[in-house]
Amino acid sequence: MNTELKFRLAKKDDLADIVRMLSDDTLGVTREKFEPILSDNYLNAFETISKDQNQELTIVEMNGEKVGTYQLTFIQYLTHQGGLRAQVEAVRIDSNFRGTGIGTKIFQYIIDRAKQKGCNMLQLTSDKQRPEAIKFYESVGFIATHEGMKLKM
Repeated sequence: MNTELKFRLAKKDDLADIVRMLSDDTLGVTREKFEPILSDNYLNAFETISKDQNQELTIVEMNGEKVGTYQLTFIQYLTHQGGLRAQVEAVRIDSNFRGTGIGTKIFQYIIDRAKQKGCNMLQLTSDKQRPEAIKFYESVGFIATHEGMKLKM
């Protein structure tokens, strides 16, 4: 079996697979709504993301099968001497492929992509209810340096 991964920007016809992956875990199932006909909220968000040159919603394929997804956002800052940083969100591996090393390969690609764009920092947040994810992020080089806070609206 060929385990080479292919990375490409998501297309509209990938949206159902992306939402399926986002909803396929214990937290995702409580906040996503994967249905045969996706809500307009997902469609509108996809259109906004795909038009923004600072956003990369990515599909990861192996042997023609969609095995992962993530969203990378490039943010220009004044801090760090006007540095550019990348924020990675919504990282998901299809549940049939978790634990196979795909996540590590995806993060190697994400790190390389951020470097290509000239970023001086790559950041992410992870829900404290995901200790396995946090342990994984640490294994690929992330360090918990800040305490994140959110205000739901």
